[in-house]
Amino acid sequence: MDASGVALVTGASRGIGRAIAVDLARAGFDVVAAMRDPSDGDGLVEEVGASGGSITVQRIDMDDPDTFVVPDGLRVLVNNAGIEREYLPVEHVDIADWRAVFETNVFGLVELTARAIPVLRAGGAGVVCNVTSSSILAAIPFYSVYRASKAAVSAFGESLRCEVAPFGIRVIEIMPGPIDTDMLAGSDRLPEASAHEGYREMAEASYEGRKAVDHMTTPAPVAAARITAAILDDHAPLKHGCDDLSVGLLDAWSAAPVALVGSPYDGQGL
Repeated sequence: MDASGVALVTGASRGIGRAIAVDLARAGFDVVAAMRDPSDGDGLVEEVGASGGSITVQRIDMDDPDTFVVPDGLRVLVNNAGIEREYLPVEHVDIADWRAVFETNVFGLVELTARAIPVLRAGGAGVVCNVTSSSILAAIPFYSVYRASKAAVSAFGESLRCEVAPFGIRVIEIMPGPIDTDMLAGSDRLPEASAHEGYREMAEASYEGRKAVDHMTTPAPVAAARITAAILDDHAPLKHGCDDLSVGLLDAWSAAPVALVGSPYDGQGL
């Protein structure tokens, strides 16, 4: 697709979302940078500069569908907003945390996407880009809430891709690994599971594994450029890494794909 028209990016106040919003605007899109607190968007116009398209800030709270406004002329929806909670064993996670994470990461995303599809369909083409996580490609203890929410989005995107392909709408999934963001920095801690009987040793080992990726971090603007390239590629597969670690994990996962025996969508590829 050509880089023109409107792109809506959720969770655009910081991290990957902010970098994607800036990169899409520089590429030529008129970007709506959506975030819970619009004051967090200060400086975005200056980051984009004079070249390319434009960028404006819009308030969207993924927990409040009353704030959902799909802009006219939408061509690209980037579902990036997401939250996580403490790193705890399943037996010690409060069910309220499950509900809070799924409300933001899944239910809000689904509602916003459902509202965007008619606008994309009316335009005759478009892209829905779901940002999940490469963590769903490998089992990691104490991340059950976050990983389950991202796995739900992944499955949602697979079905959505089948449904909207006849309308010229593409669905892609971005599965980031260690991107240099506030969220990654916040994960640099001993999991809270260490405080619970029987889990200390596993929590320490998990933290050592987390520290091992410190040298593999990718700057957010570099990841955003790869994401923009996937959005613009009309022949892009469904799943993408946007950093070296996630690309490697995805390649390993793809080496033994599950066959969709008898499915009419076999040819669409993963």
